[in-house]
Amino acid sequence: MTAIDTGSSHAQRMDRMYRTQRHFYDLTRKYYLFGRDTLIRGLDVPAGSSVLEIGCGTGRNLALIGRRFPQARLFGLDISAEMLVSAEAKLGRPGRTKTVLRVADATDFQPPEFGETGFDRIVISYALSMIPDWEKAIDAAIAALNPGGSLHIADFGQQERLPRLFQRLLQAWLKRFHVTPREAMVTVLTANAARFGDAVDFRPIGRGYAWLFVYTRSSK
Repeated sequence: MTAIDTGSSHAQRMDRMYRTQRHFYDLTRKYYLFGRDTLIRGLDVPAGSSVLEIGCGTGRNLALIGRRFPQARLFGLDISAEMLVSAEAKLGRPGRTKTVLRVADATDFQPPEFGETGFDRIVISYALSMIPDWEKAIDAAIAALNPGGSLHIADFGQQERLPRLFQRLLQAWLKRFHVTPREAMVTVLTANAARFGDAVDFRPIGRGYAWLFVYTRSSK
């Protein structure tokens, strides 16, 4: 892994948070980060295509993507160097698809940093709700897509069809971990699709507990 020093307060906060949490992150998150596996199943990665995960964390999703699409070329970035220590260990095991990892800011990265001109698939799984400038992260992801490529997002929804008490309790609990569900995500992605002539598909799951998006760039 080639480290890039972002020097940001967000990076420092994430490193402090995950210095210890990275050791049990996957075990605890599997109970409430719904939709990640649904997202992975829908990637439909052609052989030889490139897949980047933004906010790849411990590498859990990239490991599953590599298992499901063994001929894909895998890349990952995360602002937390601490998390990438776990990702390198997980993805470096024998039999795993080779993965290029970088410490980088989701709002300010370029495909050439990974030796690519663009990516065929980009995944953002439960990261936008933790990125302060999340709209810039979406802009950067769209800009990094190859023509015809797609951006796949899973994140907390607004729990719009769940009891109001559940919504209040969940969002109060998430706030303790610097997590803020992005109510405007549908509007932002739809506006980008209209601006660039692209397409976006939106699907809430779990009565709005989670939101899934597939944003597809025009092939022109």
